[in-house]
Amino acid sequence: MKLKNLFLTLSLTVAGMAALNTQAAEPEFTFKLHHFLTPLSATHQKMMVPWADKVMAESQGRIKIDIYPAMQLGGKPPQLFDQARKGVADIVWTVGGYTPGRFPKAGAFELPFMPASAEATSMALQEYAETEMQDELSDVRLLAIHTHAPGALHSRSKLIKTAADMEGLKMRAPNKAMAEAFGIMGGSPVFMPVPALPSALSKGVVDVAVMPFEVVNPLKIQQLAPNHTEIKGERGLYTQFFLFAMNKKAYEQLPADLQKVIDNNSGIDEARRLGHEMDLAELPGYAASHAENNPFYTLTPEETANWKRMMQPVTDDWIADMTDDGKDGAALYQNAVNLITKYEKVVSGS
Repeated sequence: MKLKNLFLTLSLTVAGMAALNTQAAEPEFTFKLHHFLTPLSATHQKMMVPWADKVMAESQGRIKIDIYPAMQLGGKPPQLFDQARKGVADIVWTVGGYTPGRFPKAGAFELPFMPASAEATSMALQEYAETEMQDELSDVRLLAIHTHAPGALHSRSKLIKTAADMEGLKMRAPNKAMAEAFGIMGGSPVFMPVPALPSALSKGVVDVAVMPFEVVNPLKIQQLAPNHTEIKGERGLYTQFFLFAMNKKAYEQLPADLQKVIDNNSGIDEARRLGHEMDLAELPGYAASHAENNPFYTLTPEETANWKRMMQPVTDDWIADMTDDGKDGAALYQNAVNLITKYEKVVSGS
């Protein structure tokens, strides 16, 4: 009996050591995930870190993902997509609109008064990308494509209540479509990545930060541009899209079972998760702005209709430009509209 117990003890000890060695083993693949926002941002804490943790757990430690926020690997935000394409970074999260003209088909989702919630719009965009944008995304392995919640206007000096209030103001343009729209409204559009806004607002380079509330608190926009104008209704003023992408060679070097781990954390479910987190990320920005006792204004239905009318040429121009490029601009636009409507129903459960 004693001998049997000794063998049992030795067996358990060896098994325990083997398990410990397995847990302590070096990962087979280590990937660098690069993005431009701060470690305090919702994108980093609620979107990138949970994704990396889930992938590492599901790979049983065979994949390790090191996250580098705030452009820690070098370069500027508009270079992130190329960093994934060239392998400077293995995985990136970036704004598609930082490279105007590179993803023209996705521009349908950035047109004025297009977006619903980020969750619904992101799911719509993911399906659209999978069916319409494979040529534009062929240089990378797309993990997910998504949007933020509809954006608002945050002004340094006054509440914007009408189109006339934009006259002469320097307005941060998040994408090409909104630059054209603000130009029509009498504003002076300024292209600028989000991280540059605090300095630009404090120096008067920009009068109005056009952005979702999601990034208000991390960048302290509520203190620099304390006048908040929201556009509510069936569709928000605008959104912009984000690419979560992986270097193709980095993906292709993985064995089939680890590719499946990546695949299981990609696609429409991942787009929905990212969009949902973007919707939730609005709340701290609202709270921080209210804590400062900042003034809020919601555009009236009549003025909203006026903005839609004034901005309609932006949509017309996009359709015409796509058609001139040999694509069916009207069909692409209608597909985007239909998909957003489809996924609104999915999200609402109706």
